[in-house]
Amino acid sequence: MATPRRALVTGAASGIGAACARRLAADGVQVVAVDHDRDQLAMLEGVQTVVADLADLDRLADLPADVDILVNNAGVQQVAPIEQFPPERFGYIVRLMLESPFRLIRQTLPHMYGRGWGRVINISSVHGLRASPFKAAYVAAKHGLEGLSKVVALEGAAHGVTSNCVNPAYVRTPLVTAQLADQAATHGLTESEVLEKVMLEPVAVKRLIEPDEVAELVAVLCGPASASITGSSFVLDGGWTAH
Repeated sequence: MATPRRALVTGAASGIGAACARRLAADGVQVVAVDHDRDQLAMLEGVQTVVADLADLDRLADLPADVDILVNNAGVQQVAPIEQFPPERFGYIVRLMLESPFRLIRQTLPHMYGRGWGRVINISSVHGLRASPFKAAYVAAKHGLEGLSKVVALEGAAHGVTSNCVNPAYVRTPLVTAQLADQAATHGLTESEVLEKVMLEPVAVKRLIEPDEVAELVAVLCGPASASITGSSFVLDGGWTAH
């Protein structure tokens, strides 16, 4: 009987991360779900949970390295004009959303190479392919993640390891709903106007994406038809990038 795959999913307490953890577990994958939110993480069933601050780079070595699937999902947002953007917050976001994934990839690749099979899935964003005002750190981190993912794809191919990005537009998650107030203040709009005129304005499909939709694509990228899918960015953006 084949040994079950093992996955490490970051930012797994809610939203996309929680959906990915549940979806992979449904496929029989042994999931290690990581987040700093102890209470929300405890609500996940059927997975191993680890409470950790993924921006604390020195603690990342404590996380399991013997995983076959790595889903880099943890992220935060800050909405502010560049001249008002706190430099320490910029550094934190890049550390959490770019350097942390690099370090986790670096420490899990040897196990994947040894097994001759591995899947690195980076939850990027439409903002990994497009820029928006007032999101300097987020856009910079996601653009960097896109490049990192492609390098991993090139290096890992000979070892049976694929690396891809998943690029949703606005997903119905706490990260997105928390932006409504910030964006309303920045743009001088109401929260309902932010949803209609800012978040959904560039998309053809006028609705928020559900976390389970993203998780389904992640499951495909871990499935039996995924061996030649690497170095790609899979856009779930309701037609945003079709313009």
